[in-house]
Amino acid sequence: MTLHKHVAAADERLLSRLAGADQPVLDQAMLRLGQAANHGALWIAVAAALAARRSKWTRRAALRGVAGLMIGSTAANAITKQVVGRTRPEGAADRSSGPLRTTSFPSGHAASAAAFATGVALEVPALALPVGGLAALVGVSRVVTRVHFPSDVAAGFDQGHGELVAGQLASDGGADHAAADHGDVVAGRPRSDR
Repeated sequence: MTLHKHVAAADERLLSRLAGADQPVLDQAMLRLGQAANHGALWIAVAAALAARRSKWTRRAALRGVAGLMIGSTAANAITKQVVGRTRPEGAADRSSGPLRTTSFPSGHAASAAAFATGVALEVPALALPVGGLAALVGVSRVVTRVHFPSDVAAGFDQGHGELVAGQLASDGGADHAAADHGDVVAGRPRSDR
């Protein structure tokens, strides 16, 4: 059996288990979280909250997060989905909060979430856990509501995160500089002499 078939079989098994679980409260919460992330609205709200703070670092994090959101969303929705063209799980349109306009692979919600969270964390590492945790929940919401296969979400996370890390390495002059940058965080806060 090929790797593709193994992944597809694992996707189907997990979605079947989710379909058999009767968890209306969880289903509703995950549906609403996915809706909040539609068109990047959740991430723009988080960015606005960060930008409203007095810290230049949180304002920079907001800007980098929104830039990441734009890159992640465009790459996933306008490029990768068009090339791959994977169909969504059976019945996804019935469980969606609105019409599903794109194909399944990768999850644009997950790519956008990962790109936003990575952008924020590159500026303020102390925000990696809360913003990354919210991003992870958005990805989980796409599987729990069964509008994406688990591998769609994993690929979206990978794509969104990878684009921002690659951009960081390119803008910082490569891996040696990025590795040295880890010393820029003291007690969870960026150094102010940058």
